[in-house]
Amino acid sequence: MTILNNVTAETITSSILILIVIGLRIVVDKLVKRYARNHQRLERRANLVIKYIHLLINILAIIILIVIWGVEKKDILLTVSSITTVVGVAMFAQWSILSNITSGVILFFFFPFRIGDVIKIHDKDFPIQGIIEDINAFHIHLKLESGETATYPNNLLLQKGISIIKDTFEDKEFTD
Repeated sequence: MTILNNVTAETITSSILILIVIGLRIVVDKLVKRYARNHQRLERRANLVIKYIHLLINILAIIILIVIWGVEKKDILLTVSSITTVVGVAMFAQWSILSNITSGVILFFFFPFRIGDVIKIHDKDFPIQGIIEDINAFHIHLKLESGETATYPNNLLLQKGISIIKDTFEDKEFTD
């Protein structure tokens, strides 16, 4: 009888967790989309950020479900550390991918430039100026004055100084 009571308690707790996860995902969707609308960000980029946050929520929910169903803590730590080690070694060679994804999320929330802005990237060795055509998870597309399209990694945008240049300059007479 106690086994049945334990299974029932675990089932109810798991059901509550699933409802919380669903509610949290809905709230995250609405908040990120509202932020994107209010700050004139692209819907496609908002959906990408939502995917990343959903992935994090799902991973946390799986870990909580494992704890709810009574897997011992030492086994959880062993499994998590093993998975982390494998993923860490596999991703070590791909650190730039993770860096660009993280930078893409940071650029979405905190940087003031948008598609259509003319920007100048202050790189000592290779300064670049162009119109932003697209902003993706990994890089941006810039249309250069020469007509070429250049891609620039998101993580370098966070490392370099950037100026937003007005698209049109008004000629005004200046008098003393």
